[in-house]
Amino acid sequence: MESLCYTFIVRRLATFLAIATLTLCLLAASTGVLLAFYYSPSAGKAFSSIERIATEIPNGWLIRSLHDIAGNGLIVVALVQIVVMFLGRQFRFGWLTAWISGIALTLSAIALSWTAMNLEWTQTGYWRLTLELGIIESIPLIGQTLREFLTGGEAIGTVTLQHLFALHSYVLSSLAVLLSIIHLVGLLFQERQEKQLQALSLETETQKDSRQSSSDLTSPSSEVLDLAPAFHPTKK
Repeated sequence: MESLCYTFIVRRLATFLAIATLTLCLLAASTGVLLAFYYSPSAGKAFSSIERIATEIPNGWLIRSLHDIAGNGLIVVALVQIVVMFLGRQFRFGWLTAWISGIALTLSAIALSWTAMNLEWTQTGYWRLTLELGIIESIPLIGQTLREFLTGGEAIGTVTLQHLFALHSYVLSSLAVLLSIIHLVGLLFQERQEKQLQALSLETETQKDSRQSSSDLTSPSSEVLDLAPAFHPTKK
């Protein structure tokens, strides 16, 4: 009974976290669309456009704060979700869809956070990006190609910012929303199957118990007849 209660609580918590993940993805996507109207992905205007959003655009600071909170919260909730699924022993083959989508969603959230930090285009962000691109370039086989894809060439400039903006706004954000939907649907589908299996096993155990109890209960008259010696009257 305690095991069933523990499993039920963990399943409900995993479903709740999946709904929270989808909500944060939609919040980050909607606020990102509003910010994109005023953001300029160019080396000379990126920082000033962010300052304009925070100071001049009505409620711009609120939209930007909600966007940052949703992005950071998505990483935290996705990591907690993986821990909850592990504690609930949901790493079985039947939960493969939920596991793959959850891990991919966590990686997408981290990539979204990384591209968002570089979109601010501050001095600190510029030199951090330079260092990170050097690390990426050191990856065997694909490092140089990946660096050129991110920067759009050898130098870090407007083209690099446009590539990061496209990855953040179109590729990674769409992927995160899609993965969050797949994750939630996978959990709901697998939870439905788990309930059906539990109901089937409970019904089977009930039938076995009823058969066992019916076989153990015998009438006293039948027992007396079975134990009494056979009596056959003799004819004289």
